[in-house]
Amino acid sequence: EVQLVESGGGLVQPGGSLRLSCVGSGFAFAAYGITWARQAPGKGVEWVSFISAAGGGVTLYHDSVKGRFTISRDNSKRTAYLQLTNLKPEDTAMYYCYKGDISNGERGQGTQVTVSS
Repeated sequence: EVQLVESGGGLVQPGGSLRLSCVGSGFAFAAYGITWARQAPGKGVEWVSFISAAGGGVTLYHDSVKGRFTISRDNSKRTAYLQLTNLKPEDTAMYYCYKGDISNGERGQGTQVTVSS
């Protein structure tokens, strides 16, 4: 059974930082890219970032987070990370990680990020 477990969210002031983690099990973690996406209240799922399989040599970012978020992975720990810096109120959302891309629908329960003063 594929399982993805996100953690690391919380309440942070504007300009603050968080590091989100995504632990995968039940599949060959290193063989899959990982996507991070988010969903704000009343809005649809928004793609945020992607890291390719194996060494993660390809990373992609939504324009709204470029230069502020960094995606990485540690296959030995079966974990993908999303480092969030210079957070803004509009980053407030539930953040999810996906096995592969969003279209396959395999994701965790999410971790809430709230940016507020």
